[in-house]
Amino acid sequence: MKKGICVAGNLIVDITYPIEKWPNQGELVTITEGITRSVGGAVCNDIVDLAKLDPTMPLTALGVIGTDAEGDFILEELGKCKNIDLSNLKREGITSFTSVMSNNDTKARTFFHYRGTNARFDESYIDWEKLDCDIFHIGYILLLDALDAEDPEYGTKMARLLANAQKKGLKTSIDVVSESGNRFKKIVSPALRYTDYCVINEIEAQQITGVKLRDEDEKLYPENMEEALRAIKALGVSTWAVIHCPEGSWGLDEKDEFFFSPSLKVPKDDIKGTVGAGDAFCSGVIYGAWKGWTLAESVRLATCSAVAALSERGATEGLREIAEVMKFEEKYGYRS
Repeated sequence: MKKGICVAGNLIVDITYPIEKWPNQGELVTITEGITRSVGGAVCNDIVDLAKLDPTMPLTALGVIGTDAEGDFILEELGKCKNIDLSNLKREGITSFTSVMSNNDTKARTFFHYRGTNARFDESYIDWEKLDCDIFHIGYILLLDALDAEDPEYGTKMARLLANAQKKGLKTSIDVVSESGNRFKKIVSPALRYTDYCVINEIEAQQITGVKLRDEDEKLYPENMEEALRAIKALGVSTWAVIHCPEGSWGLDEKDEFFFSPSLKVPKDDIKGTVGAGDAFCSGVIYGAWKGWTLAESVRLATCSAVAALSERGATEGLREIAEVMKFEEKYGYRS
């Protein structure tokens, strides 16, 4: 009997402010009508995606939210999915939030993030005996300060946590936040030694491995994907390593067999928003792993799930049950 999936890590409230333009330093700019509030972060996005794909699967949310209105809002939103167990969420401090300034003219968005209680989350908040799941998925590495901290034995506290999850018999899965700088190899690499499923985008894979996958002019180097994937596997990923981007997805399965799938041919006019597409892709892969599907079958669902996310402005609004999501495959078809 399958027990389900636990999703741990970042729980965030995103508050989006439409603005007339981006101001110069010291200037006043008007916030226009249309302020919105939504949940975000790995836990909120991934667990709602999974709940919508399969309303019968058992899901557990794990992390820390504040004792404030934003924490109440997260509980309210996640509580709309009846198959999500919220009993493992701890409450203290101020909920993590992001103020998003959205330029009405250019549609460019600028993010001001407050780490809040997410920065405190570590293994002390986990009661392993209460977690009844098959897969332990956590994100985002590089945005969980306590777990990104150094550990003398495992390299990072995140690596120690994942190692302990595996000792409990759980399969582990990780997600990474995209950022510039040199922290990737130091903080992400130790965690990969205790990771069964790694699903990341091409920029993150490039940062981890040093293999060029996309340059400053946005040129993609698909011929280097297999090298990058094998480098990720060499760092310790046991089962599946997957790299995704708008052009397609590449993977190595449990037999180290290389796999490629192009993306779907979605017209620009059908894309209402790109927030959450990566999380939706990750959710599709994790779901397939939980069901015992092949990597190819899982990536099919992941690709269609990402397109579902693109069909609405919010991160999770476009997701629906698997049979409906898979209809995007026939609607758009794959790129040649």
